Amino acid sequence: MERSAATAGIGRALAFALPALLSALLPAVPAHAADEEIQVYIDDMLAQGKFGLDVHVNDVLQGRLANVDYPGQQTSQDRVRVTPEWAYGLTPNIELGAYLPLMTFADGRGEIGGVKGRIKFIAPHKDGDGLFWGVNFELGRVRRDIDINPWNAELKGIAGLHRGPWTLAENLNIDWAVSGPDKGPASYQLATMVTRKLGGGDFDVGFESYNTVGDARRLGPLSVNDQQFFLIMDTGLGKWGLDKWDLNLGVGWGYGRPEDHLIVKAIIGVPIG
Repeated sequence: MERSAATAGIGRALAFALPALLSALLPAVPAHAADEEIQVYIDDMLAQGKFGLDVHVNDVLQGRLANVDYPGQQTSQDRVRVTPEWAYGLTPNIELGAYLPLMTFADGRGEIGGVKGRIKFIAPHKDGDGLFWGVNFELGRVRRDIDINPWNAELKGIAGLHRGPWTLAENLNIDWAVSGPDKGPASYQLATMVTRKLGGGDFDVGFESYNTVGDARRLGPLSVNDQQFFLIMDTGLGKWGLDKWDLNLGVGWGYGRPEDHLIVKAIIGVPIG
C-alpha cells in the first residue's frame, strides 16, 4: 500500500519518537538482557488470521560463572535457553505474540522460567522494497533467579530499508522493570542488522550488533556497557524437504563489559498455520 512521502516521513519519526517520549514519562527502572530472544525486528508479519511459531535456542559457550548481581541469580555459561514464540496475525498490520514458556536447560535438567506477551505494529508500506517502520511492546514475568524484578517490559522502535538484495534495520529498545525490589533507570539499546541475499535465492548472510548505550541517568561510554556482535545466516529449508521451515543461525562475541563473551543462537521457523 502506497503512502505519501510526507506521511511516510512522519511515520518513521514516530517510530523512534514514541519510545523516547514514553521512556521519559515512565518511572526510572532497570532493564535486563532478554537472552531468551536475540533478534532484530524487521517488517515480517503473519497474514491476517494466520498462526506462526518460531523456536529460539541460545547457548552461552563462554559467559558468567561467578560474580552474580544478587544472591540466587543464575549464571549464564553452559545454560541453554529454549523459547517457543507463538504468533497470530490479528490484522494486516498488527501481530500478537506469546513467548510460552521460557525454558532453561542446564546440568541435564530443564526449568520453566516465565512467560512473555507482545504486540507488534508495522505501518503499511510497499512490500519488499523501500522504507518500513513500526513499534513492538512486550510484557513478561520471570522467576527471581533470572531477574530480581519479576515483571519487566520493553518498548521497541523499528525502522529499516529494503533495497535490492540488501536489508538494513535498526531497533531502539527501551527496557524497564514494572515491579520488583530493585527498580533502577530504564536502559537503552540500539540493535542493528545488515543482510544481503546471495545468488538470488532464499539465503541471506550478514551481521547483527546489539549495543547498550546506557540508561536514563547516564548515556555511555560504550566500554562500560554490554556490546555484542553476531555473524548471521538465514535460509529456508525447502531444499532439505522441510517446506515453509526457516532457519536463522548466528555466532556472537561480547565486548565492552559483557556478561556473555561467546554465544550461539538459532531461530527455527515452524509452519503451523
